[in-house]
Amino acid sequence: MKDLGAVDLVVVGGGINGAGIARDAAGRGLSVILCEKGDLAEGTSSRSGKLIHGGLRYLEYYEFRLVREALIEREVLLRAAPHIVWPMRFVLPHSPEQRPAWLVRMGLFLYDHLGGREQLPGCRRIDLRRDPEGKAIKDDYTLAFEYSDCWVDDARLVVLNALDAKAKGAQALVRTAASKARRVNGAWEVEFTAANGETSRATAKALVNAAGPWVENVINGVVGSNSARRVRLVKGSHIIVKKFWEGSNAYLFQNHDKRVIFVNPYEGDKALIGTTDIPYEGRAEDVSIAESEIDYLINAVNRYTKSQLRREDVLTSFSGVRPLYDDNAANPSAVTRDYVFDVEGAPPLLSVFGGKITTYRKLAEHALQKLRGTFPAMGPDWTSASSLPGGDMGPGGFPGFLKTLRERYSWLPADVALHYARLYGTLTYALLNNAKGLADLGQHFGSTLYQAEVDYLRGQEWAMAPDDILYRRTKSGLHMTDTQRKAVAAQF
Repeated sequence: MKDLGAVDLVVVGGGINGAGIARDAAGRGLSVILCEKGDLAEGTSSRSGKLIHGGLRYLEYYEFRLVREALIEREVLLRAAPHIVWPMRFVLPHSPEQRPAWLVRMGLFLYDHLGGREQLPGCRRIDLRRDPEGKAIKDDYTLAFEYSDCWVDDARLVVLNALDAKAKGAQALVRTAASKARRVNGAWEVEFTAANGETSRATAKALVNAAGPWVENVINGVVGSNSARRVRLVKGSHIIVKKFWEGSNAYLFQNHDKRVIFVNPYEGDKALIGTTDIPYEGRAEDVSIAESEIDYLINAVNRYTKSQLRREDVLTSFSGVRPLYDDNAANPSAVTRDYVFDVEGAPPLLSVFGGKITTYRKLAEHALQKLRGTFPAMGPDWTSASSLPGGDMGPGGFPGFLKTLRERYSWLPADVALHYARLYGTLTYALLNNAKGLADLGQHFGSTLYQAEVDYLRGQEWAMAPDDILYRRTKSGLHMTDTQRKAVAAQF
């Protein structure tokens, strides 16, 4: 068994919360090991609605603290990662039988002012009979409201946090499970088992359990302990279809059951539609969309749009399991999206219950504050004013960076330049290295994917399997044929 030595902190779980905590801790001067049993963001963190948002509907459940924190974080992340986080306008057609117009207006007023909005435009009223956003909407609907939130490439957000953690000295063990953790002589002794069967161990002053849907598995199985807190698994599914409206705006549709469905532009020519809220039992690894969920999403969209979706219009789908803190709410949609920590014993075990991708940075900051008693000499809070890798674009922001990139590499096709700028930001220069022409990028697999990017992802971003590249580090697989995807798979 390989001995990894003694560290300050072992973090179990390579989703957004685990990667965020590892980054924060490493930036405070702590020595950190981050372990993930699969790929980074393979679970819940790559199967979200891909939004950085305050959660407009959470206002109905009086989650004002959560919404305020999320709205503040929206501004922080927009500054920290302008390549993978960008503004999006959401059009909400008014459905009077669901919520009265005054209630919607009041909610949007709160949404605009609760979190100190600085970079995004406020809400406005839309006449669907006149404004272009109404072109795709049935004539039955005449009034809508438009407001701002942000889009995020969720899987890349996880990877960028892990990259920053690594740059600050953390070790990332990907496809390596924490198989056993015990308190021995005042420290945690943690054993790891890699996918290839190799084993290793380390000692740590504290253990963080950020395993998401598997948080109880770690407590009960890996640690052999228990907790009074419980995680509640709720399935959320999305479908992907061809984009059926003009413009860059998204839509928010109120369904008959008062739930809301997001219809977002996705990957240029596609639309991402979701989500559902279904109580889930069973292994999180086995989650998949049900036909009833597909019908639910299609019907919710068809209630509003002139273009009527059919089952055969669904190009693909994905499902994720949200590991929500169980607050005993009867309605899955009413279960809090806030996060709760359970800190137990000495040396401490900190387990994370709940949370949402928008507030991951604040969650990580709060987690480290909880551990200050164990690490009194660690550095102060620091992440609120720090860019994520690739996000240091200067005063010109993303438009200025993209312009510079296209001028410097004038031979790059426009779609490839945009692809690199969006996924890698200023890290694009490292990816392109000394390339002087398209031939220097190597084999073209299809869409915007070239050998140079495959090599970069394998060498720098822990990509170890085809799906790591095709669907998490990039979304190239959505734009490629089976033959092209098999050519990528042949690289492994």
